[in-house]
Amino acid sequence: MSLAYRVSAFNRRRKWRRFLDRFQPTSDMRILDVGYSAEEYSTTDNFLEKHYRWPEQITALGIDPPEAFRERYPAVNVVQYDGSDFPFEDNEFDVCWSNAVVEHVGDHDRQLKFLSEINRVSKSAYVTTPNRFFPVEVHTRTPLLHYLPKSLFDSYLRLVGLNWAAGDYMHLLSRGHVKRLLAEAGVTNYRIDQNRLGPFVVDFVISWGAVAAEKETALDDRTPLAV
Repeated sequence: MSLAYRVSAFNRRRKWRRFLDRFQPTSDMRILDVGYSAEEYSTTDNFLEKHYRWPEQITALGIDPPEAFRERYPAVNVVQYDGSDFPFEDNEFDVCWSNAVVEHVGDHDRQLKFLSEINRVSKSAYVTTPNRFFPVEVHTRTPLLHYLPKSLFDSYLRLVGLNWAAGDYMHLLSRGHVKRLLAEAGVTNYRIDQNRLGPFVVDFVISWGAVAAEKETALDDRTPLAV
């Protein structure tokens, strides 16, 4: 098992503990998972479906064909959509879970649409995304060069044969950019927690809404927090 995989697995477990602490799920809580993975490349893919106690309360939303996902998780309601408007009513869900998806939906306008739809259909939300300024770009394991303007970093990726990671595959976010998106999406009662690896912020955990406010508890993972 590679070091990168071990770090990723540790971080996903840490985010999972934080989710349980923050929302304290119950058997009647309706959960929306935005961004399911049709193909699984590691044991950390589709983490919610693997670990949630009441899978029948999960609705998984994504753009990929649902057949393979449905076969793995038959108790979960799975919905395929076109990547635009979520096919749900306002406040249909108690909590939305979206782990490391918003950086993959497209540019600023697409990210804004994505967060606005989460805010529309869910009373509360738990959204995570990598920190653009972590020294290693986590998808390509590239150090530092992702600090360049996106067009230059994309040129580098194509030069070294990582074409799949260029273009709209990812638009990485800083904390400031996350805050601007939330403001434009009309999300005001939020908090941004920072997961760290040593002195560096690996990713951001953004949570907001009624359920989060009602069930706020002290977190005990020894991770520095920032609001």
